[in-house]
Amino acid sequence: MHDCCAAYFVYDQFSHQQLCGSHLLRELTSIVHSNGFRWARLMKMLLREACHRVNKSDGKTLTAAERRAVRRRDRTILAQGSNELPEIPPRPKGKRGRVAKSDARNLHERLAIHEQSVLCFTANPDASFTNNAGEQKIRMSKVKIKVSGCFRTQLLAKAWCRASSYLNSMAALGCNPLVAIQIALAGDAAAMIAPHQAQTAPGKA
Repeated sequence: MHDCCAAYFVYDQFSHQQLCGSHLLRELTSIVHSNGFRWARLMKMLLREACHRVNKSDGKTLTAAERRAVRRRDRTILAQGSNELPEIPPRPKGKRGRVAKSDARNLHERLAIHEQSVLCFTANPDASFTNNAGEQKIRMSKVKIKVSGCFRTQLLAKAWCRASSYLNSMAALGCNPLVAIQIALAGDAAAMIAPHQAQTAPGKA
């Protein structure tokens, strides 16, 4: 189970792959809030309904007839979405590379291309709808791997430690992280941190 990172599809030796339903629902919710697309709202309802029916079933799967009905609804919603999404702007002359696509179109294409992986949980009792529990257990390990991979030089490692220390200090002052970043970009970080450092310095009562 994964979040549709392209690298995961290289592992074709697995008998099944399931896209995390929670990830899909979060993306669909964001698209509904930002664009109001009807197809995204209907797809969200379909996935939640299918998950509920699978959880209530004795075998933790849907029957063959139910799966066919879900696939028909899925394809109908995506067909409606194709008509609802705006057209991709033409590439300017002389320009190369990919044409920029909206988040809604990217998600729409993923749902269409990876239909089997999206609906795998309806047919395979070993494929759950979400990997939230497992992901939370390994999240910090993944974060450490990603962060350590960014440290190509000692200078970057020191910069990370400095930024992390600054955010921790501002949090101790009760400052929101986004506000702390705005203060740093404005060049006022030192003035904010100095009183805190003076209070916590060794030897201070």
